[in-house]
Amino acid sequence: MTIRLGGLLVSSAVGLGWPLAAFAACPIELAVYGEAQSGSEIDFTPTVTSATVTNTFRMILDNDVVLNGIVIWNEGVSRPNGVLMYKCPEGDVTGEELAACTSWHGVIYTLDDKGSIGLLPAEGVEAPKTLILSDLGPALRQSSAYGGNGFSKVPWDVFALKGCQE
Repeated sequence: MTIRLGGLLVSSAVGLGWPLAAFAACPIELAVYGEAQSGSEIDFTPTVTSATVTNTFRMILDNDVVLNGIVIWNEGVSRPNGVLMYKCPEGDVTGEELAACTSWHGVIYTLDDKGSIGLLPAEGVEAPKTLILSDLGPALRQSSAYGGNGFSKVPWDVFALKGCQE
């Protein structure tokens, strides 16, 4: 369903509860996504020159918990592998240290208005309408950022485009 609000076309993301404005070519590196049930957000930021990282983002959860995210495309059967980290040590880290601070890792899929599933694009491409972070909720519930002084509202795996940073 699409309605006009003072010159702005607004569509409803079916089943997600977020209104989607008809954004004029918002690039993925400036996109803001929201998850309706928990109120969690994903904010993409431009990636500093990197040979391996194609996207940089952060996930903002309740209680002001922030997870830092990156996307690296693997070789072979190429897929955008997202990683969310919480309070990782700075500088040289061991594989054990990196595993301990990783809250989620998985493929990031996209969904367009026609129901077609795709893969998260690299920077410089228009932001997809919907992101699907496979098995995000169960992984975050097991992370060190959950409970206690951490976040308490576990997001679902689906985030809808809700804005574009200026």
